[in-house]
Amino acid sequence: MTSEQASTLPAFKGPGDPSPGYFSWGLRFQVIGLGFAFYTAVFVLSHLVSMALSQTYRSLLAKEKVFWNLAATRAAFGLQSTVAGLRALTEESAVSRDRVRGQEDWSWFTVLTATGFFLFENVALHASSVVFRAFDLPLAAHHFFALSGFAGAVVWDSLGHYLPMVTLLLEMSTPFTCISWMLLKVKECLCLSGAFHHIVFTVCYCFVD
Repeated sequence: MTSEQASTLPAFKGPGDPSPGYFSWGLRFQVIGLGFAFYTAVFVLSHLVSMALSQTYRSLLAKEKVFWNLAATRAAFGLQSTVAGLRALTEESAVSRDRVRGQEDWSWFTVLTATGFFLFENVALHASSVVFRAFDLPLAAHHFFALSGFAGAVVWDSLGHYLPMVTLLLEMSTPFTCISWMLLKVKECLCLSGAFHHIVFTVCYCFVD
């Protein structure tokens, strides 16, 4: 067999090797865009559902509504991150066997969709900074380094995905902190509502008396 004939044969894909498509920039951009679109949809869906069902949400200031929807979006990403991180730690896979070079289809999908999420986070942060004329430098730095780290994993595609997957476990507490913040807002609204009703009752009682 000549070298020309050998070069035309398809490369053998082992059971733990990622699909060749993930080394195509076209597919990478599509999956990153999918991640961006999915978490944007979660943000919009959170707004629509909260407007329809939550009196607390309707009483919030515009800036708090944005943070509410971002909290719901981050909680969703936290769930994805937890599953990916625990899978890397507990499952026997190419990612865990070779922590320097190991990659699989699911780890590529997670890296790319996480890049899309961090892109969404940066866009949302800077858009809200412009709209509300407030800039949070530490938060901006946090989002910048998160996006840079996962974008680096996309660009330097020969490196393994064990570290990015385990790093996502830092998001494990995110769903709980986000839900706690939302419940705190509900509690504040209920307390204010209760205080208002108490004042109205007291005033009415005085007039009747």
